[in-house]
Amino acid sequence: MIRTIASALAVLAVGCGSPRQGGGAGQRVMIQNKGSDTMVNLAQAWAEGYRAIKPEVGVALSGGGSGTGIAALINGTVDIANASRELEPNEAEQARKNTGKDPVRHVVALDALGIIVHPSNPLAEIAIPQVACIYGAAGTCAKWSDLSVEVPGCAGQEIVRASRQNNSGTYHYFREVVLGKKDFRLGSRDMNGSKEVVDLVGHTPCAIGYTGIGYLTSDVKTLCVTSEPGKPCRQPTTANALSGEYPIARDLYMYTLGPPQGAVKEYVDWILSEAGQAAVAKAGYIPVPKERRGK
Repeated sequence: MIRTIASALAVLAVGCGSPRQGGGAGQRVMIQNKGSDTMVNLAQAWAEGYRAIKPEVGVALSGGGSGTGIAALINGTVDIANASRELEPNEAEQARKNTGKDPVRHVVALDALGIIVHPSNPLAEIAIPQVACIYGAAGTCAKWSDLSVEVPGCAGQEIVRASRQNNSGTYHYFREVVLGKKDFRLGSRDMNGSKEVVDLVGHTPCAIGYTGIGYLTSDVKTLCVTSEPGKPCRQPTTANALSGEYPIARDLYMYTLGPPQGAVKEYVDWILSEAGQAAVAKAGYIPVPKERRGK
């Protein structure tokens, strides 16, 4: 397993090893957990909450994107990979080939993707086809005037597109659901994490971006989103995500190699417990409905 990660994102325990190597008398068990930047704050909250009740179990946590966590899972170097997208069939096959185990998916939280603009932008709502017109390679929306608005302080009204790097699960989800699996337009500002997207949009009158619900702040305006023009729009709220009325809501996952065992199983079970799901709500995400937990 990977040694403890010295990362600016998060290092929540000191030590090395894995649940299969630790656990002896006086020895601390270390769970290696890596992946989604969308989930890193939530995963940190889980790790800290669990450490309070199980001090003998440490969680070494880092972000880097869903692709980074999935790559580590494929190589067998983490116990848990956090991902804001599902594994591709070829990724599952490669993990099976490398480790002899099938990846097992655990839905641990729900998310709603917010479409955000600068607070000075007069736009209040947006339709998915309009978002695709801005971000898609075949799109023709290059200026805010193409959406019939004029943004104060935006020189030339040129739209600045804040996006994510291609190892991001949010990037892949957006490409699949919003762009219909078609390519992004070149020239976007591809950020390392969700916080960077929010920071850029909050300081750039011309900008638009997309981010998980847990990163939405009052520094940006969150647009009301509709699946197509003329239909009622919805905000990315818990109620709208659970009802299916918000068009870009998704599951958030933890992946293990095979069914989790030992300390890893206990940790995943706790995450899906009332205490673990209370941490989901506190972090600004959406708890998994009881009937879906463990499925």
